Amino acid sequence: MAVDKNMNVLIVDDYKTMLRIIRNLLKQLGFNNVDEATDGSMALQMLRVGNYGLIISDWNMEPMTGLQLLREVRADPKLKAIPFIMVTAESKSENVIAAKEAGVSNYIVKPFNAETLKTKMVTVIGDFA
Repeated sequence: MAVDKNMNVLIVDDYKTMLRIIRNLLKQLGFNNVDEATDGSMALQMLRVGNYGLIISDWNMEPMTGLQLLREVRADPKLKAIPFIMVTAESKSENVIAAKEAGVSNYIVKPFNAETLKTKMVTVIGDFA
């Protein structure tokens, strides 16, 4: 089954430049329905009222981190099935393990390009041309 490039994607990062970079990479890949949240609690509110097919979230944010957001999403019956890609500058194994234990779908270490993002997205939502 082909991935619907019209699905809503939520990107979460407290750094505006990173939001713009990820939005541009998604646009290169053909995804134009992209919403932005600047922290985990804002993202959670958006997720509860919206209909999203993918979450791409930074790890390091205040007041709610990406890991806390991931745990909230996985604990919510309406949200738990949404694929969740964690983005971070940290490649420490304990972070990767914590994210895996919390139910992350995939993990991207900054910096990354469109090809890396596509590869990670294909593993969690399926292939798209």
